[in-house]
Amino acid sequence: MTEKTILRALKGEVLPRPPIWMMRQAGRYLPEYRATRAQAGDFLSLCYTPELAAEVTLQPIRRFGFDAAILFADILLLPQALGAELWFTTGEGPRLSTTVTMHDVEALKPVAAIHETLAPVYSTLRILTEELPPETTLIGFAGAPWTVATYMIAGRGTPDQAPAHALKAQDRETFQALIDRITEGTIEYLSAQVYAGAEVVKLFDSWAGSLTGQDFQDFAVAPAARIIAELKARHPGLPVIAFPREAGQGYVGFAKATGADCVALDNSVTPEWAAGQVQVDGCVQGNLAPGHMVTGGQALIDETRRVVSAFSGGPHIFNLGHGITPDADPENVALMIRTVREG
Repeated sequence: MTEKTILRALKGEVLPRPPIWMMRQAGRYLPEYRATRAQAGDFLSLCYTPELAAEVTLQPIRRFGFDAAILFADILLLPQALGAELWFTTGEGPRLSTTVTMHDVEALKPVAAIHETLAPVYSTLRILTEELPPETTLIGFAGAPWTVATYMIAGRGTPDQAPAHALKAQDRETFQALIDRITEGTIEYLSAQVYAGAEVVKLFDSWAGSLTGQDFQDFAVAPAARIIAELKARHPGLPVIAFPREAGQGYVGFAKATGADCVALDNSVTPEWAAGQVQVDGCVQGNLAPGHMVTGGQALIDETRRVVSAFSGGPHIFNLGHGITPDADPENVALMIRTVREG
């Protein structure tokens, strides 16, 4: 059997057309997702019911034939498994109990205890290994430590991650202890995902762009390097995609610094710049602006061709620069895929 296209790209192969998947491809823009979400009753029940989580993971594969399926879960399941309280407020997003003192960090559960809470996630992956088409790559994921820490410290998403920056400045010992605990938990979580069937794992550092200077090295690069090194020691040959979103110049050299096999790019950098500065070190993923999934038309076709062309000289996985939004039109997704595959 021919090796899956995404695995080939992750090994550095330049393919005639790039393989394609899409961040948040299982989501609210699909009517079938909304129906399954209603069946689950609430978001966390959807994440923790393996049959339903597998169903929504499979929906975009059935509809569009993407080259990869990404596990349906949430980056905040790990903090919950570590003992943080987690709930979702309709229209407002996630809420967590805050972790802001050394006592709070020490009160978290030991890393070895996370699997009890996360066992349904592993069951979802095992279902997917049976039900995905043989040509479709199964991607597992986790949030990167800095991004997860921003939610644990603030108790919610924030526009500028100010609470996390404040703790980092005022009590670096506690902040570092939290980063270390999340890092250790992430290693165990992703390793268990691989044992359950994930063929690739992705590390989402959604708020990496708010780190600057030495902080970027200490809290975006160093934890990713530690996680990737340990995962590759346990699972030789495991491909890892890293996504330090809005890292800008920080994208340059990120793959070499962390050991990542692929760097995912947001759409705040141009594909031409990234081809010359980032793709020289290996596979890149990205980076069409998600807004095209809403507006469609000739601009979608032109920009899709531009991204494909810019990255055609090296290994590339086509994706958006961030997750697809709930107001996207599924017809535009289909148009994007046709454009990538047919030129």
